[in-house]
Amino acid sequence: MAEQLDELESQSFDLERYLGIARRRHIYFLVPLFLGWLAVWGASWVLPAKYKSGTLILVEQPTMPKDYVTPNVNDDLQERLQSITQQILSRTRLLHIIDELNLYAGERGLATPDEKVEHMRKDIDIELVKDAQNRVTAFNVYYTARDPHVAQQVTSELTNLFINENLESSVTQSETTTKFLESQLEEARESLSAQEARVREFKGQHLQELPTQQQSNLQILAGLQSQLQSEEDGLGAAQQQHVYLQSLLSQYRSMQGAATSSDGTQPGLPAINQELDKLRTQLADLRSRYTDQHPDVRKLKDQIAQTEKMRSQMLSDLKNKQNDAQPDASALNTHPAGDLAQATPIAQVQSQLQANEIEIKNRQQSIATLQGKIGDYQARLNQEPVREQQLADLTRGYDQAKADYDDLLKKKNDSSRATDAVKLQQGERFQVIDPPSLPAKPDSPNRLKFCGMGLGAGIAFGVIVVGILEMMDDRLYSEKEIKDMLPVPVISEIPVVSNPADEARAMKVMWLGWAMAAFVFVTILAGSAFSYLRG
Repeated sequence: MAEQLDELESQSFDLERYLGIARRRHIYFLVPLFLGWLAVWGASWVLPAKYKSGTLILVEQPTMPKDYVTPNVNDDLQERLQSITQQILSRTRLLHIIDELNLYAGERGLATPDEKVEHMRKDIDIELVKDAQNRVTAFNVYYTARDPHVAQQVTSELTNLFINENLESSVTQSETTTKFLESQLEEARESLSAQEARVREFKGQHLQELPTQQQSNLQILAGLQSQLQSEEDGLGAAQQQHVYLQSLLSQYRSMQGAATSSDGTQPGLPAINQELDKLRTQLADLRSRYTDQHPDVRKLKDQIAQTEKMRSQMLSDLKNKQNDAQPDASALNTHPAGDLAQATPIAQVQSQLQANEIEIKNRQQSIATLQGKIGDYQARLNQEPVREQQLADLTRGYDQAKADYDDLLKKKNDSSRATDAVKLQQGERFQVIDPPSLPAKPDSPNRLKFCGMGLGAGIAFGVIVVGILEMMDDRLYSEKEIKDMLPVPVISEIPVVSNPADEARAMKVMWLGWAMAAFVFVTILAGSAFSYLRG
């Protein structure tokens, strides 16, 4: 079992065998190693050197607090930066830089402008710098060229383009937002004016039917109803007066030519006295309800005064009749007895009757007018709920239009302030932190990196050469190889017999190997140091 384990270990890794190969084939390994390294390292000095200039641009936040000036540009800086980059890397912009700085002149394979533009795009590199919250806080702009001064110039041009394009883009976007809000504000103003016109027109058409006029209409209606009641009361009194005057007139006419009564009074006096008592009773009743300035009270007073005047006139006529008991014939023929006694009272009664009829007619017209007005105001009160709902619908549309207008006006004012802030460079802007550098060493090819690549290639090349030689060599170099080939165990061994010449030759080969190893090591080390210092 132990022998099988030893055999497996020897099959897995035979250190003595590999050490023997290294002693025999070290020259064949070192030479390909050196040649492979030298080829790759030498190629790094043949390839054209390219210098990379870079600059760091800081994304400076707005100096004005957002509570005072709300930005009206795109808040997604990464998206806006991509848009700016696309504009800067456009064919027109890059061709302008190529023609201005005479880039890629004389380079093979770059004959057409499109080829130059495409090559320049590959030479430009934009690198974003983000914080812990994955927000863009800065970005680097790199440009690679064969001349370090040209690389610096192009990087400076690209930096200016980024700063100017950001400012121009921000101003354009801000002005566009402001103009859009202005157009929306104008439309909202027109809509608000139309709503105001509708409300104003509606109020003008239904001025007396609006809910605000309800209390006034009720007060006016109550006053009209009070006037109607007064007019109806006055009409009743006038109609009673009319009946009385007609009765009195009939009595006067029936008394024409009649003699006086036994007590010396005319038959009409009791009726007049009765009417006076009735009028005075009505006056007392009206005074209990109204003041002396009330039209009905004043009118009743006038009627009492006229009746008293009529009574006085009748008494005066009675006295005249008694003093002139026997008139002359001519007077009797000219003025009959009945006319002398009754002409004046009848005329007065007729005049009062005409006035009474006019009063009745006027009161009837006034009652009809008041009834029409009362019906009108009642109709207004009946229409007020409908007008209130219609006005509420119009007012709701007006309030919505007013709210939209006020909101757009605030947004437009905020946008105008933001536009002014952008123009004054008080908003978000790009600021150069590190100016475009003047590269002292080429960025490519990286000769130190090529040294490492050459070392790896040389080692691989040496291993391949040694492996091929070992595969082509059929000689046996170890006791184990001999034992493996023999079918029977080895009974005895013949020791190696060496002479001074063989020993000297072996020593020479050994020193040659060490010298070769030292030369390769020192050469690779020196080449790496030179590549590091020269870039």
